[in-house]
Amino acid sequence: MEVPGVAWVAINEANLEKYTSMYLTTHSSGWSAHWLKATLAPQLEDASVCVNGRLPLTSPWRILQVGEGPGPLVESKILTNLNEENAIADTSWIKPGRAAWNWWNGSICAKGVRNFSTEGMKYYVDFAAESGFEHLVIDAGWSARDDITKMNGRVDIPAVVQHAKKLNVGVWIWIHYRDAVRQLEEAFPIYEQWGVAGVKIDFIERDDQTGIAFYYRSARKAAEHRLMLDYHGSTKPTGLSRTYPNILGYEAVIGMEVSRGGLRDNPDVHVMLPFTRMLQGFMDYTPGGFNNVTKEEFTPRNSKPMVMGTRAHHLAMYVVYESPIQMVSDYPDAYKGDPSFQFIKDAPATWDETKVLNGVPGEYISVARRKGDKWFVGSMTNWNPRQFKLALDFLGPGSYTAEVYADSPDSDRFPKHVVIKRKKVTREQTLSLQLAAGGGCAISFKRN
Repeated sequence: MEVPGVAWVAINEANLEKYTSMYLTTHSSGWSAHWLKATLAPQLEDASVCVNGRLPLTSPWRILQVGEGPGPLVESKILTNLNEENAIADTSWIKPGRAAWNWWNGSICAKGVRNFSTEGMKYYVDFAAESGFEHLVIDAGWSARDDITKMNGRVDIPAVVQHAKKLNVGVWIWIHYRDAVRQLEEAFPIYEQWGVAGVKIDFIERDDQTGIAFYYRSARKAAEHRLMLDYHGSTKPTGLSRTYPNILGYEAVIGMEVSRGGLRDNPDVHVMLPFTRMLQGFMDYTPGGFNNVTKEEFTPRNSKPMVMGTRAHHLAMYVVYESPIQMVSDYPDAYKGDPSFQFIKDAPATWDETKVLNGVPGEYISVARRKGDKWFVGSMTNWNPRQFKLALDFLGPGSYTAEVYADSPDSDRFPKHVVIKRKKVTREQTLSLQLAAGGGCAISFKRN
C-alpha cells in the first residue's frame, strides 16, 4: 500500500509453527472507506476449524512493514528474523548454488541423448560441472508409481549421484507431496544412502494448519538426513529457513514455467514480483530462458519454450530474484557458445548485502547485491522502455571493472540481442542505462 508522500506499507506474517496461514480480503464502502480483513485458512478436511491445539498456544507474528519507499521493504529481513534461531548444529553440508534443471525443455537434451535417462542426466551433470554450477535438479519421472523409495528404471539415481560426486555436483530429486506425506520417514534415509543432496517437494497446495505442519516436519526430517529442500506448489515463505537453513527454495510464484502454457509470465509481472511475493523471502522463479521473443511472437509450447522479455531482462533476474537454489533452466545447448551466458556463470546464488537502487511496483526495479568484494546489478522494466542514471555509490573505494550486459538498440525487435561492454568505474560515477520494452541490464563489478 502507498500513502502518497507519506510511506509505503506491507502486511506480512512470520513463524507459523502449530498454526495456520492468514489471508487478507479487501472491503470498501463507497470511495471514502477501504479496509482489509484478516481471515485464517481453514482445515481442508473440516472447514469449521482453523487452528486446533492445546493452551498455551503462541500465534504467529503479524508484521506491518513501513518504509519511505518500496525499496526498503524489499531490503528488510524482519520476517526471517522473527523466527526461531538455527536448529541445525552442523550446517557444513548445506551448500546453496546454481542448478541445472532437466524439466524446462521437455524431451530435448542433446543430439542422440534422451533427456530422461541415466545418460541424459549425466549429460546435465557434465554441463553443470563445466559451467561451475553446484547442483542438478532431476524432476518428476524417476520414481515408481506411488512409491518414492523405488526407481522406475528410467534413471539410475545412485549412478548419476556417483558420477556427479566426482565432479563436485550435488544431485536433487523431485517427489510429490502426497507421496512425501506417506513415505517421508522411509524415503529420506534411502536418499541419504544414495548420496542425494536435496529434495524438491511439489504440489503441496495447502497452507492450512496441516499444510504448515508439513513444512516443519519435512524440514526436521530432511536435516536429520543431511538433505536440502526446495518447496514447489507451495505457500509463501514465513522465515522458516532461519530455523532450518537446509530450506533453500520456495516457489509460490507465477514462475517461468507458466510460459509453457500461457501468457501470465511476462515483463509486467516480472517487475511486480519483487514488491509482492519477494517480500516474503527467496523465491524459486526458475530463470534462465534463452529463447527470448517479443510479445507478438510469443506462443506457449512445451518444446523449446519461449519467454517474453529481452535477454538482458532475463539475465537481470539472477540479481533481482533471490534464490539460494537458483535454477539455470534451459537445456545445455541453448547456452553453448553464447557470450551472454557468462553472466549466469558469474552470478552467485547467495548474497552478503542488498540495496534497492530504484523501483516502482509493476513498472521497474534496479537492485545491487554484493558477494565478498564483488557487486552485481540487475535492472528490469515492464513493456515500457526506460532510461536510468544509476549512482555507483554502493561500491567500495578504488576502481572496478564493470561488465555490462545491455539491451541493444534493436532489442525491442530482436530480444536475443545483447551488447556486452567493459569499462572502468569508481563509486563517484554514474552509469546511464537504456532499457528496451520488456528490457533490462545486468552488470558485474570486479575490483581492480
